[in-house]
Amino acid sequence: MDLGLHDSVIVVTGGGAGIGQAITRACLDEGATVVVVSRASDNVKNFLAEMLNTRRRCDFVEAHLADIAQCKRAVEYVRERYGKLLGLVNNAGANDGVGLESGTPERFVESLQQNLVHYYAMAHYALPMLKASRGAIVNISSKVALTGQGGTSAYAAAKGAQLALTREWAAELAEHGVRANSVLPAEVMTPLYERWIASRPDPKAALETIARRIPLGHRFTEAREIAAMTVFLLSPTQSGHTTGQNIVVDGGYTHLDRALT
Repeated sequence: MDLGLHDSVIVVTGGGAGIGQAITRACLDEGATVVVVSRASDNVKNFLAEMLNTRRRCDFVEAHLADIAQCKRAVEYVRERYGKLLGLVNNAGANDGVGLESGTPERFVESLQQNLVHYYAMAHYALPMLKASRGAIVNISSKVALTGQGGTSAYAAAKGAQLALTREWAAELAEHGVRANSVLPAEVMTPLYERWIASRPDPKAALETIARRIPLGHRFTEAREIAAMTVFLLSPTQSGHTTGQNIVVDGGYTHLDRALT
């Protein structure tokens, strides 16, 4: 299936590790040029070195996305170097455990800066290029936006807001031919998730318990499966009439009868 992404330019925030890296790889496999916007962690550096050695068309802008000025600078780099943008994947963020009781209002605001505000900032600054290409925005959210989790008020607020923004942008941008959709993972094994699991008293038992609760195959969703849905939603040829959708890729974990889990 030709997704029509060959020679396009796609920005992926947090695109050098975890789900973001899988999305970057999927876009590259479709012939796109990907601009990864993120901090330069060891995982990201190793990935970028691999991309350089294999001559993949993967560019990098180091940015602390909680800083709006750095979001603007990243988009300006894309405009100046490539002059076009077909897709923006807002992905960067992390569950920082800022709860109602365990957190503070100051930490809540800081968490929104880390997990939400840059979704708006990147879309705002990228909008002229997205209008010109009649492109697409894909927001990577989380099942926490739909289910709650406990002990993570700030992250849940950010993820819920991302779904609202997706619908709002789909409505606002329809006349310009720009589509906006969200993908919601649940349990996906990423470096961040591995660190969380390692912090459990019995990591192996914790993994087995979670996997049993996932109806389809009793396994974790793979990052490449989130990436496949994301790259499909970016496609102007195969999903050109899909907008305003919040698509949950989680093996039925969120929506199927609790008796199954």
